[in-house]
Amino acid sequence: MRSVDRFSADTEETAQRLRAGMAGGVLSFPLTSFRDDGALDLESYRAYLTAQVATAPGAVFPACGTGEFGALDEDEYREVVRVSVEVAGGRLPVVAGVGYGYAQALRFARIAEEAGADALLVLPHYLVAAPQDGLVEQLRRIASGTRLPLIAYQRGPVSFTAEGVRRIAEIPTVIGLKDGHSDLDRLQRLTLAAPDGFLFFNGAATAEIQARAYATVGVPAYSSAVHAFAPEIADAFFTALRDGDDARTKALLRDFYVPLVELRDRVPGYAVSLVKAAARLRGLPVGPVRAPLTDPGPADLAALEKVLDAGLDLVGAPRLRTV
Repeated sequence: MRSVDRFSADTEETAQRLRAGMAGGVLSFPLTSFRDDGALDLESYRAYLTAQVATAPGAVFPACGTGEFGALDEDEYREVVRVSVEVAGGRLPVVAGVGYGYAQALRFARIAEEAGADALLVLPHYLVAAPQDGLVEQLRRIASGTRLPLIAYQRGPVSFTAEGVRRIAEIPTVIGLKDGHSDLDRLQRLTLAAPDGFLFFNGAATAEIQARAYATVGVPAYSSAVHAFAPEIADAFFTALRDGDDARTKALLRDFYVPLVELRDRVPGYAVSLVKAAARLRGLPVGPVRAPLTDPGPADLAALEKVLDAGLDLVGAPRLRTV
């Protein structure tokens, strides 16, 4: 098992900042702003992200799943990460998404490093399932080409065993794992196999739904897509869960999160499309999604308005937000 003395000083500092941020708030996965014609809108993104950072999330993860990483070209990615670093201004860690096969992931990793990111979230590779040897080697190859710390994301075709986690934890710059499978028996085994200080967080879609269950296996930290459009709701839920306010936690789950998930499950891709639509309903300058995602139609948009209004009413927040 690895001890922290195998980290470089910079890697350990980043891990400590992330650990502190994960303990103190939700993790922000911001949307990427596009114009109606589909072009990247950096000024709107800057305004939107400034409002996100002002709510003091634990860290900001630009150009990841919610930020439509797969729809960005390399030049757009560079600008999104650069603006994210500028807006964060060193106040909180910036963890940029990278992905595809290791060769392309390395290209994005180098761009993110040049743009000033603090760490990288390694999104699931493209299409094919892979054995543990391949998953470990993928991370080794990415780690060999960047000084930035890495967080692995297991979801879709990526699923680590306990032995796989032991092996990736021996890579000196791999500092954690984001879990999107929600197999708590398996996740418990992974947390027990990992060395002390290895970071774990809940990366399930609409993670608040399973936050209480994840906490029972020692993984209380989570990412929040809801924070991308309603940080007031996300922060209220985080506080209620942290403080053991069971009545408020259940009310938010029952009257907001569960209806949101039921709506999300109607159409593939709504885990991002509904988030962006909800942000637009609040007046946030994020624009439409890019293909292959689609924006919700009138009926689903009307249903989303009702769910959003119910959640905002629960926490006493106004419908419109200014940026």
